[in-house]
Amino acid sequence: MGVIFLFIHTFKINLKLVTFILITVILLSSIFIFYSFATDITQEDANKKDFIKWVDFNVSYDALKLTAKLDIKSHTENSSPTYNWIELLAYLACQNGGNFKNFKKADLDKLTEKLENGKTIESLTQNLKLYNYYYESYSAVLSEFIGTYSFTNSDGTIAEKYGIKAFSPIAKNYYFTHYDDFGNSRSYGFKRVHLGNDLLGSIGTPIIAVESGIVEHLGWNQYGGWRIGIRSFDTKRYYYYAHLRKNHPYAENLSEGMTIQAGDVIGYMGMTGYSIKENVNNVNIPHLHFGMQLIFDDSQVDSPNEIWIDVYQIIEFLKQNQSEVYMSNKETKDYSRK
Repeated sequence: MGVIFLFIHTFKINLKLVTFILITVILLSSIFIFYSFATDITQEDANKKDFIKWVDFNVSYDALKLTAKLDIKSHTENSSPTYNWIELLAYLACQNGGNFKNFKKADLDKLTEKLENGKTIESLTQNLKLYNYYYESYSAVLSEFIGTYSFTNSDGTIAEKYGIKAFSPIAKNYYFTHYDDFGNSRSYGFKRVHLGNDLLGSIGTPIIAVESGIVEHLGWNQYGGWRIGIRSFDTKRYYYYAHLRKNHPYAENLSEGMTIQAGDVIGYMGMTGYSIKENVNNVNIPHLHFGMQLIFDDSQVDSPNEIWIDVYQIIEFLKQNQSEVYMSNKETKDYSRK
């Protein structure tokens, strides 16, 4: 009888244990299924959001230069019609599928002739299905490159002017060379494509803020070395400046969260990076890696959904507006804009 009682007692304990384990497994499975379902819904909702998910920016230097000239001239001379270079570029993109490789001035002349003869950009584009896409995409890239900006005269007075208000990332009177290396292969760390443009020059060359914005990132990155990340005020653009100078990479007093004005000195060219260890020159040639990321939705920040564009033609365009600098601190050899 004692053996039977012990068996029954043990069986009850094991049954309770088995029941507890089963209930625990069921609860954990339910939580996992619910989480997976919720995650799928969240991802599905993100995929359904109506925002631009990819941009191939292939606008040529000539197209940028000619449309910008029309825009600026029509505004400064108060002529009619008043041109908007982004509207002109978006219309042309609808005609060439966004590929400006074979762009000719005659293409732009045909458009301006229609506008001068009374047509409006609205009437010309109302049946172009991709016009809104190109307009929004190009606006995300170029919206703060041309417009009204303030400047200081030689007598100290403040004046305003309409024109190019973005700057070359390299200071005036400093030599650099580059070629279109966007998409080239890179192998440090892992095989990947190059998402920027390398501007080759001399160590210590002053680096300039292309556009006004907020300093979002400073510090060491094993790929980019000492780097700077600046977000535009409208949050659409993130500018990335990398491989800055060893020991003294940044302009004096530069800090995260600081407001930067277009044309300000922000750092100095170097050859740091390709190292987990900080402050190491492992890049073979002194250069600035310059990149631009577009952000249409928060899901495109620090994720596989990032949009980086080819900035080679933009840098060529901005050569006409370089910030003039001077040595403002001889002891630290820091530079400031004039």
